[in-house]
Amino acid sequence: MKRLLPAIAVNGLLVIAAILALAPLLWMVSVSFMRPGEADSFPPPLLPHAPSLAAYRELFARQGIGRNFANSLFLASVATALSLTFNVMAGYAFAKLRFAGRDRVFQLLLGALVIPGQVAMIPLFLMLKTLGLVNNFGGVLVPAAAGVFGIFLVRQYALSIPDELLEAARVDGASELRIFRSIVLPVLGPIMVTLATFTFLATWNDFMWPLIVLSDDRLYTLPIALASLSREHVQDAELMMAGAVVTVAPVLLLFVVLQRFYIRGLLAGSVKG
Repeated sequence: MKRLLPAIAVNGLLVIAAILALAPLLWMVSVSFMRPGEADSFPPPLLPHAPSLAAYRELFARQGIGRNFANSLFLASVATALSLTFNVMAGYAFAKLRFAGRDRVFQLLLGALVIPGQVAMIPLFLMLKTLGLVNNFGGVLVPAAAGVFGIFLVRQYALSIPDELLEAARVDGASELRIFRSIVLPVLGPIMVTLATFTFLATWNDFMWPLIVLSDDRLYTLPIALASLSREHVQDAELMMAGAVVTVAPVLLLFVVLQRFYIRGLLAGSVKG
């Protein structure tokens, strides 16, 4: 019994912490199904008296949130595809290919990780403006195509690939492209899922950069649309919560579905090299 007490205490604290963490999310979902004005009563109700989809109908019919949802889905999907393409190739190259200055270049990239992203926003914006990529989706996608963290993540995982396996494939006459496609990519599967999850979540939830580079409200993503909604309907709690549910639900579902691969990729990559 004495051995069970510490385990019961720890698990009890974890359950309490989980309830505290989930309570705001659960109440958000509950309020989104309330009728207009119901959440403003005192004390605030925990559950809707008569569940209604009025807030969601208002959100999609009048506020045009469906277009913002499509914008976010498009940007997050394309950014994830671009990130996988460039980061995986670069990470593998830094891990297994020999070229002049490889280690020095990688050290410079790692040094860039300590620089706050906000510092680079002004020069990046000016560069994109020169290229004519301001106020279009290209301005959001180009910076997301490759990142130091993604390269580092893939590189650390790719170090686990045996050099002997790659050399044997080269001796057999396989080209570097064939080696990358047939040997490297299957091995990098878990870390690619992890990187894809990171990128999709980061792009979907990003607020600051799309707000800077996009000025046309037809191009707004969900976080920007939700912020605009809060300014216009700050008193409409049900509508605001419905917008928050629409924003949070897809990424939460994605994480739940992919969490097994996500955690496996993180744990495997943390012990490589």
